Amino acid sequence: MADGAKGKTAGSVLARVPKATFRAHIADGLRAAILNGDIEPGAQLVETVLADQFGVSRGPLREAMRQLIDEGLLIAVPYTGTHVVGLSVDDVREIYSMRVTLEIFAFEQIWARRDQSFRQGLVARLDALTACIDAEDDAASIVAELQLHGFVYEATGHKLLIRTWDSIRGRLQLYWAAHHRAHGIRGPRRDGHDRYVAMALSDDFDALKSEITDHMARGGRQTEEFLRGREARAVQGS
Repeated sequence: MADGAKGKTAGSVLARVPKATFRAHIADGLRAAILNGDIEPGAQLVETVLADQFGVSRGPLREAMRQLIDEGLLIAVPYTGTHVVGLSVDDVREIYSMRVTLEIFAFEQIWARRDQSFRQGLVARLDALTACIDAEDDAASIVAELQLHGFVYEATGHKLLIRTWDSIRGRLQLYWAAHHRAHGIRGPRRDGHDRYVAMALSDDFDALKSEITDHMARGGRQTEEFLRGREARAVQGS
């Protein structure tokens, strides 16, 4: 390697990347640090420290942080700064109850318009999730699971609904990552979404509604149990 190349920092390399890509690159790194537990839920982010760690200026870092606020992974708290969202049983209950209503509403919007393209798209996302599970890639499995559930929202073309879904995606991602990490899980069960997809492509809307309710309830219970255990361990350790 030439001497000039040895002296390059991450920041000097990233600086030549187009601005939008630069911000996305920082956001990807910050998101990964949050989801793999390097930055704990509830932790405050210190811009100067992060800018130094990423080898970037604070401007693009702030843009990346705003992106993660929009994704629901970070929250800006007045007078105290920006924090990773916390994990609580109450939040889980609220999110999962809202997910049931949102997803049923999304299918109501698209039900009569489902066509071959919808079928192929949904099955393709299930296949992508299955491939990630088979590869035991937990991070990719979480993203693929969110993309599978997000398909119906995208298909509606309902902008407010899509924005609402986007606002809770990040927190779901954080919950699942923490839960999987704590229990050594590598993604959801391989067949855990087969019935969901089958009902989504069926002619029985009531059966789909029941499956969505049951599917969300199972996920909610598992996440609640994880958080209760986490809180109990924290109390014991204090």
